[in-house]
Amino acid sequence: MPEEFLGLSIEFWKYASMPVISAIVGYITNVIAIKMMFYPIEFIGIKEPFLGWQGIVPRKVAKMAGISVQTITEKLITEQEMFDRMDPERVAQELQAPMVAMVADITHEVMSKHQPTLWESLPEVVKRQIVKRIQDDAPEVVAEVMQDVRTNIRELFNLKDMVVSNLVANKPLVNRIFLETGHAEFKFIGHSGLYFGFLFGCVQMLVWVFFKAWWLLPLFGLIVGWATNWLALKMIFNPKELWSFGPIKIQGLFHKRQYEVARDYGNLVADEVVTPQKILEAILRGTYSDRIVTLIGHHVERAIDEQAGYAKPFVTLAVGSERYRQIQQSAVYAMVLRMPETMAHVTDYAEEAMDIRQTLITRLQALESTEFEGMLRPAFEEDEWILIAVGAALGFAVGWFQLVVLFGDEFAAAFGAG
Repeated sequence: MPEEFLGLSIEFWKYASMPVISAIVGYITNVIAIKMMFYPIEFIGIKEPFLGWQGIVPRKVAKMAGISVQTITEKLITEQEMFDRMDPERVAQELQAPMVAMVADITHEVMSKHQPTLWESLPEVVKRQIVKRIQDDAPEVVAEVMQDVRTNIRELFNLKDMVVSNLVANKPLVNRIFLETGHAEFKFIGHSGLYFGFLFGCVQMLVWVFFKAWWLLPLFGLIVGWATNWLALKMIFNPKELWSFGPIKIQGLFHKRQYEVARDYGNLVADEVVTPQKILEAILRGTYSDRIVTLIGHHVERAIDEQAGYAKPFVTLAVGSERYRQIQQSAVYAMVLRMPETMAHVTDYAEEAMDIRQTLITRLQALESTEFEGMLRPAFEEDEWILIAVGAALGFAVGWFQLVVLFGDEFAAAFGAG
C-alpha cells in the first residue's frame, strides 16, 4: 500500500478527509430529512405505522390542511367578504346568454315529459311566447338567488370545509403548498448541512490529533448529524424580528422572505385551492347543497306561478294540482342539474370581483411574525425530533465507518480485531 499520495502522506489525507466527510454527512442527512418530511406520499412498508415510512406531511394531511385553512379563514379572507364583493345584477348579466339557452331546453324538456299532448298541440308561436316570457324572467331570478346567497352565505357554504376536503383528497397539493412556499428554506437546510458539517469536521480533526479514543469518531458523527439539522431548523425561523449589530443584520430566513413567501403562497392558493370554480361547485354540490336547491326551488317556483298568473286556477284544473306541482319540481331539478355548467360562465367575473389572489398576498405580507411563522412552522415543529434523530443516526453510522475504514488500527486496538 503506498505511503504517499500527491506528495503528502496517506495519514495526512486521512485527517484531511474528516472535515470533508463531515460536510458530506451534514448535507446528506439534511437532504434526507427534507425528503422524509414529504415522501413517500403513501405508506411504504410491512405494517403501518411502525414497519415502514410515510412522509410526515402526507401522513398528517388532515392536520396540515387544518393549519392551512386556519391561516386562510381566520386571518386572510372569509366567505362573507368574498360574496359581498359580487354584484347580483352583474352575475345575472354574465349568465343571461347561457340562462336563455338553458330555459328554452328545460321548458321543452319538462313540458314534453309531463304534458306531451298539450305541448305538441300548441302552435309554435305560442310555444315561443311561453319560452320568451320565462326567459325574460330568468335574469331577475338569478339576481334574487344571488342576493339570497350573499345574505345567507354562511348557511350555504363553509370555506373551511371546502379547503380541508380538497386538500385531504389531494396529498400532492399539500406537499406543493409547503415545498413551493418554503423552497428557499429547504434549499438552505441542505446547504447549511454542508457548511456546518465542515466546521464540525475541522473540530473533530483537531481533537482526533491529540486524543484518539475509539468512541470519538462515532460520537462526532452523531453530533454532526444532530446539530446540522437542529441548527438549520432554528436558523430558518429565528430570530423572528430583524437584529442589527452595526453592519451585520440577522433574521430568520422565513421571516426575511415574508413578502416573497406571501406572493408564492397567495398565487398557489388562489390557483389551486380557493378558486371561484371550486367555491361554486362546493355551493352547488357540497355539504349544504340541499339548502341551495331549496333556495333555487323557491325562486323558480315563484317565477312559474307568476308566469301562470291569472290562468293558474285554469291550468291546475286542466292538468291537476299534483301534476302542476310535478312540473314545478321537474323544472327546479333540471335547473339545479345544469347549474354547475351554467355557472362556469361567471367564473371570470367572480375571480375579478372576489380578488382572492391579491387579498391573500396583501394580508399575508401584513401578518405579524408569529402569525406568519404559523404557515410553515407546524410542518416541522411536531415531528422535527424525527428529522434530527434521523440525522444523528446517519452521522453515527458514518462515524463508525470512519473508525473502521480510515482508522482501522484504532478500531483493532479497541476491539482486539486483526
